[in-house]
Amino acid sequence: MPDTPPSNRTVEEPGTPTGTVVDLNQALWRQLQEAASTESFSSAWLTLQCQMLGGVSAGVVVLKRPESGAFAPVAFWPRGSGDRLELAAVVERALKERKGVALRAEPAQGQNAAEAPFHLAYPVWGEGRVQGAAAVQLSSRPQGELQVAMRQLQWGTAWLQNWVLREQVDPQSRAGSHLRLALEITALALEEKRFLEAATAVATDLATKLACDRASLGFLQRRQVRVRALSHSAQFSKQMNLIRAIGAAMSESVDQHAILVHPETEEAGAHVLYAHDQLAREHGSIFVCTVPFIDSEGRAYGALTLERAAGEPFKRSEVELTDSIAALVGPILDEKRRNDRLLITKGADSFWTQLLKLTGPRHALPKLITAAVVLLVIFFTFATGLYRVTAKTALEGEVRRAVTAPFRGFIAEAPARAGDVVKLGDVLCNMDVRDLMVERSKWASQREQFLLEQRKALAEGDMASMRVSSKKMEQAQAELALLEEQLARARILAPFDGLVVNGDLSQSLGAPVDAGQLLYEVAPLDSYRLMLRVDERDVRDVRPDQKGTLILTSLPESRFGLKVTKITPVSVAEEGRNYFMVEATLDEISDRLRPGMEGFAKIEVDRRRLAWIWTHDLIDWARLWIWSWWP
Repeated sequence: MPDTPPSNRTVEEPGTPTGTVVDLNQALWRQLQEAASTESFSSAWLTLQCQMLGGVSAGVVVLKRPESGAFAPVAFWPRGSGDRLELAAVVERALKERKGVALRAEPAQGQNAAEAPFHLAYPVWGEGRVQGAAAVQLSSRPQGELQVAMRQLQWGTAWLQNWVLREQVDPQSRAGSHLRLALEITALALEEKRFLEAATAVATDLATKLACDRASLGFLQRRQVRVRALSHSAQFSKQMNLIRAIGAAMSESVDQHAILVHPETEEAGAHVLYAHDQLAREHGSIFVCTVPFIDSEGRAYGALTLERAAGEPFKRSEVELTDSIAALVGPILDEKRRNDRLLITKGADSFWTQLLKLTGPRHALPKLITAAVVLLVIFFTFATGLYRVTAKTALEGEVRRAVTAPFRGFIAEAPARAGDVVKLGDVLCNMDVRDLMVERSKWASQREQFLLEQRKALAEGDMASMRVSSKKMEQAQAELALLEEQLARARILAPFDGLVVNGDLSQSLGAPVDAGQLLYEVAPLDSYRLMLRVDERDVRDVRPDQKGTLILTSLPESRFGLKVTKITPVSVAEEGRNYFMVEATLDEISDRLRPGMEGFAKIEVDRRRLAWIWTHDLIDWARLWIWSWWP
């Protein structure tokens, strides 16, 4: 019995969807179509194949010589590179095992094993036997990309298979016409952008050129093949019985992974043809041929059905040609079909694919990653941690003593300025006292004059004048006492040890000031309070006497304990958000602290689940947003 192509394919791991086939080089395609010798055809094909794969450093095509029956290389890439001994092992294995083979090459001296190239080979079939093999040397790449390369190599060998068939059957006519037909149909599938247009055009062209009354294309969907295109018909929804019968015939071929021809010949072997027989009897198709679309892993994903109501039965050469066309056109149409699906359908299909990887054999790494993610989710769902409210914090003095001007006058000296540390009794500034001194001299002179008048009136016995002079003298004495007090207060002193937090009169010497005008603000260095701006979403969790930790921007290496003392009903709008002011005290005071420092405080609330801690802000926002938009 002749050898048959095996249903299994390598590579080990399932790959990603195939890319779009593009016209890489018009001259090479023309050479491929017009080639007159095996060497010319193989050379053009190998060049195109290496360009499509990418990252190829060497390639070879080995075919069986008709005269000797031995396998010999007929094309090398790059051209003129001579024998490719490094590919001999993978070619021999592909010829022996009659399936695609992927091997890791031996690393060169000093090369990492993971960087060693791959050797890929796929057998070429003809007349039911292995007629040769194509092999390439690829640069190191991930498993998924390696499978895509193996799939591309498998599809590409269909061209070599067509050439071998032509050489074996009729080198001058039939092989050339078959190859041209395959090229034309492939080009037709590539021209159309949408799947339905491409599938209908391919089915119509196949029916016309193979003298068939009807050609149909279908793809697997939910374990049943669904007819997607019918020749000479863009709309076929009304022909439900016919479409159902064709779909059953396609499913029959897909289930058996075999080419089915009705009526069955002795060479074809024993197959179930019940659906084909029903299609022929009920819809007038005397001859029916169905060819499945099979991917690189040996899985059938669709089928092509040809029907003839009269004429000759399908010949073996026509069946093989149809098989080659299916191998070329099937992946192109399947890729267009996948791209035309709805986004939600693509997402569901991708989810299902990943789910099969997780529940099926192999794929150890995705399973380990998924298990680790699930364990982490479970852990963080039930694990608890300390929930803390974060708030921007400013350090203030517990008191801020205002230092004001004691009287209306001018600034004479101002040795202190904001940021200076002062001691009790240190001079902050001096008022100009020249006017006061003049005024004091005036009142002192008048007091002496009133005293003389009093004595004179007493000597003359004028009691009335004596009493008037006495009152005037008392008034002058009071004015002098006031001036003395003002002169004493002209030196403005620090009320206690602390830090000048506001006020700089060094640039205002000689400037007038009014009585009571604020000159300085002084805060103590041994007593502080914290003002925390707590977001309104978190203030519900803050309570008095709660503990916390403070880190200041200027002292990031130090942590200070704090205790909440008061929650004020005062809100502050800042950066588009509302904050409530919360007062707190420090557990201990450092001499490195200064009023006005800012940082961040974390108030310890209680222990809660980590999942809630990390997601409650988002959940609260979603609840509020939904409520605001809910009718």
